[in-house]
Amino acid sequence: MNVDTKGLLDTATRPTRLLFEVNLKPVQGTRFQPTGFPDLGAATYQTAEGTRLLVESAQSMANRLETVCWDSVENRLSHELAGLSYIRVEQNGAYLTSSITEAHRLNSPYILEGKNKSFFEALQKRTKELEHGAISRAKLADIVFHYDANALLHGVFLAKKELVGGRLRIERALSAFIEAEDVQVAASGGVKNDHVNPSGEAKEGFGNVPFQRDEFTARRIVAYFNLDLEEIRGFALGADAERLLVLLALYKIRKLLDGRLRLRTACDLQIASDSPVAATRPVGFALPSLADITADLPAAIATCASKFAGEKGVTTVEFKA
Repeated sequence: MNVDTKGLLDTATRPTRLLFEVNLKPVQGTRFQPTGFPDLGAATYQTAEGTRLLVESAQSMANRLETVCWDSVENRLSHELAGLSYIRVEQNGAYLTSSITEAHRLNSPYILEGKNKSFFEALQKRTKELEHGAISRAKLADIVFHYDANALLHGVFLAKKELVGGRLRIERALSAFIEAEDVQVAASGGVKNDHVNPSGEAKEGFGNVPFQRDEFTARRIVAYFNLDLEEIRGFALGADAERLLVLLALYKIRKLLDGRLRLRTACDLQIASDSPVAATRPVGFALPSLADITADLPAAIATCASKFAGEKGVTTVEFKA
């Protein structure tokens, strides 16, 4: 065992959160391009410490933390995650999408809305015992873990009324976002040149078109990660499943930080220091290396294999429009 998770899941000390604050910096220069929102632009806001900027939202970070698990060439989970439960969607026998890559995971229309209702009916049957009274969180977690362990970390909302009246939901256990502190606008611009007809009609794509753009500089850029350990224990799935979920969360965080943190064309980031990534809570826990985490994952997945649906964890759904 390379990664010691005992202190995180210890029922005696019961830490409630695993929190990381990771300093980032641009790969080159000092400017970076934040996320933008329609009719709003960059999300700047005032705090007691000065002007801050949302560089990457929780929704986008959830997508990125899922993407690191997926082999987009082979259209399957990364090899070190082989055997983990998830839904694979095919159309005419070819890969279409999956619960890992769909924005709403198990609630994807490609999983629940197709003409082939075999999976929907199986899910409806498994959730039927939850129809009356308060939802049993442990039973719902067991069902979700059965079909897609990843969804327990990133949350799921089965909104269809045919599934327990649309009351089946689990909030994120793993959340993340990136903020920048003490930010300043770095205004610049340029011109789209048309060397054939500089005075052509711009709305039709012709002519020279000047444009303005705002990038930012910051005193500090920080990636925040929050793993809700109390929620994971509350799933009541047992020690093996709890360890797997924690390892999976650590894998996602480490692989994202070690990988290509190019969030946009002009937002290419990297960890700002060579020092170990240490948790702010509980103090003393250091983010393990990707090699150590991936060495432990196969055994952790195999230990939970009897809880997973499908062939080697994969449930295949045929989508028919």
